[in-house]
Amino acid sequence: MHPHQTRIFSVIRVTILRPSDYRPSTRLVGRLVSNLSHSPYDRRMERTAFSPILIAGPTASGKSSLAVTLAERAGGWVVNADSMQVYSGWHLLTARPEPADETRAPHHLYGHVDPDTRHSVGAWLREVTALLRTAREAGAVPVIVGGTGLYFTALTKGLSTVPPTPDAVRHDAEDKLARMGAEAFRRELLAYDPAAAALDIENPRRMLRAWEVMEATGRSITDWARDTPPPLLPLDRARAFALDADRDTLVTRIERRFDGMVEGGMLDEVSAMAARCLDPSLPAMKAVGAPPLMAHLRGEMSLDDAITQAKTDTRRYAKRQRTWLRNQMAEWTRIPMGASAGDVLQSAGMKS
Repeated sequence: MHPHQTRIFSVIRVTILRPSDYRPSTRLVGRLVSNLSHSPYDRRMERTAFSPILIAGPTASGKSSLAVTLAERAGGWVVNADSMQVYSGWHLLTARPEPADETRAPHHLYGHVDPDTRHSVGAWLREVTALLRTAREAGAVPVIVGGTGLYFTALTKGLSTVPPTPDAVRHDAEDKLARMGAEAFRRELLAYDPAAAALDIENPRRMLRAWEVMEATGRSITDWARDTPPPLLPLDRARAFALDADRDTLVTRIERRFDGMVEGGMLDEVSAMAARCLDPSLPAMKAVGAPPLMAHLRGEMSLDDAITQAKTDTRRYAKRQRTWLRNQMAEWTRIPMGASAGDVLQSAGMKS
């Protein structure tokens, strides 16, 4: 028996109501998401009628396969919570669901953003807000799945209202990181903003964001976080599961999957993206694995070296994801990698 199995699959009893059993609320979302007039929730529905399923896990842990099976069996929709899978042009590189899987259940928020756009967690939240409202009205169960911990944290804990940072500040920070290197930049960030030590500053993007906010606003990003408004979907209104992934098994899966993506034509995908000559500072251009493969296409490194570097980058990304899950999502129900959809549905209090 898995050491956490008793806790993992303790049954939460949930009463499912028909769409006719409630009427939409007119309560304002307010500060959380501007430009949206109504909350998708009604107080009477807390813990009962409308309770989305959340599936988080590191890359290559099998979460997408689990999500589509859950959606298929629960009559639901798969909703993307991966910051790179939102971009068109990145299908193989970001391991988006296969077309065959997309026919099994509706999929939303995949490949709908052009790579020349700086898509944000705020934009994702606005999209999810509309989707949750529509799903509730349709009587569908949203299965929100991905590996971007910040998306889930913003969804279930709230999104701080940090003002946008000017492009010049962002570019200066990126140049500074490139000149100094990650370790020296991290030390300077902590001298500039000691409170940033509480953040995931092993992640270069988080380091840059902390620096940008401090530089642009004069306040630590942690101060802004304390002013966070109420979340769109508190955990007690969802059924949240995090995949526990054994490190060695995950590394093997990452290596095998990457080799399969290369054989499947990933270099053609990267070449097509490189041909667009987009600003390399765009988020889409920093997708894990893309920089070394683009360097190979420019003749700057061999294919073998590029693949080796891409695999290393993916392993490091998976490590950061596992750290985020452990530190930021400790209250989520743990399920072992390879858990069946039936077991998850039973744990969620739904018929399997």
